[in-house]
Amino acid sequence: MHDLPYMLAAIVGLTAVTVATRSSFFMLPARIELPGSVERALRYAPACALTAIITQGVFARDHEPYVSVHNNQMWALLAASLVFAKTRSMTGTMAVGMAVFTALRLWT
Repeated sequence: MHDLPYMLAAIVGLTAVTVATRSSFFMLPARIELPGSVERALRYAPACALTAIITQGVFARDHEPYVSVHNNQMWALLAASLVFAKTRSMTGTMAVGMAVFTALRLWT
């Protein structure tokens, strides 16, 4: 239980940092505006974060790169990406990705 103070300090600290960073745009005066280039760049932030999370999950195993013909997730991601590029349908993308992954997992 001697780690409890450190854990509580970490929770409080992370909460403060999260609240400060996420609410900073609401707390800034209305007369302060971000440059147009920054606003355009911020539109890509969610896609970049999602790509980073997915890439790490698909192409790494045990903190080591894993690019192999036996990587079922890689093939499912490729199939889903092709469907999205062709149709722009999120539902179709998820359906094809999961179907390919499930079929490969059951086949191997």
